[in-house]
Amino acid sequence: MRKTTIVIAAAALVSSGCTPSWTGSADPATAPQPVMRAPSNSASFRVVESATGNTVSFSSLIDRASRADVVYFGEQHDDPETHFLEFGLLEGLGQRRSNVVLSLEMFERDVQPSLDRYLSGAQSESTFLATARPWPRYATDYRAMVLLARARGWKVIAANIPRPMASAISRKGMRALDTLTTLERTYASAAMVCTPDSPYFARFSQAMGGMGGHGPGGATPDTSAARAQLVRVYEAQCAKDETMAESIARELMSSRGRSVILHVNGAFHSDYRQGTAERVRRRMTDLRELVITAVPVENPGTAVIGAEAAKADYVIFTRKP
Repeated sequence: MRKTTIVIAAAALVSSGCTPSWTGSADPATAPQPVMRAPSNSASFRVVESATGNTVSFSSLIDRASRADVVYFGEQHDDPETHFLEFGLLEGLGQRRSNVVLSLEMFERDVQPSLDRYLSGAQSESTFLATARPWPRYATDYRAMVLLARARGWKVIAANIPRPMASAISRKGMRALDTLTTLERTYASAAMVCTPDSPYFARFSQAMGGMGGHGPGGATPDTSAARAQLVRVYEAQCAKDETMAESIARELMSSRGRSVILHVNGAFHSDYRQGTAERVRRRMTDLRELVITAVPVENPGTAVIGAEAAKADYVIFTRKP
């Protein structure tokens, strides 16, 4: 692909709001990557600084993010505009910091070796996808970020607990971890703190009916059996948060401030600085963190931040798909 074509393609991505994907025939590990200009506020999204309520530029958000140790981008999984902005933020961080690490809820710890081989160029993309259990919308939602990391030589962390383990916890509670082999146990956080008497649990129990893929809907604590089931599902949620937090903290300790980590997860895991964000802070008290949440609305230009301000340092209103 010629340089002129790359520039035109990048400009088209910025104007259209579509999630970029590699369509060229060259090996994406060595092919030139488009340099995306920071998206500007438009009819499709608007960035609001929660502390002031002011609309700010996407570039100013990147500037602030570049001064953090870890940035949590809380997404709505089915929002294409959000995925476009995640890519823009990752690209922007790479222009401001010499070392960037991408951490993803969407890959699980046991596939890290396959992910590493793919990033190094030792494994083809088809083999990687066959072994790494990518999310169904990986090609449109996350592939561009992984390709960018691969081209730039950045680490990508498969941060999450394997889904079969989380599923087992939702059925049996934390005791399900006692049945794992020594190797399997390393795929989950060594420390599991899960307190049902907490604001996070209260928010979780209220949201169970609308959390999509995060758990069965409709569970309410009307009976002791129903509450016990809800607590087990909450323990599975905590296991995900603890494992992602441990994965992030390990990288932070390893890099000793030389890297900025962009962690992408469903917004519930980081809104209100709870979930994964809270558990990283428990491990590293002097952390410089930034929380971003994406909120799809009918009209980003007129959306009022209101109560959304409590969720994050920055709220990005996107046009609801």
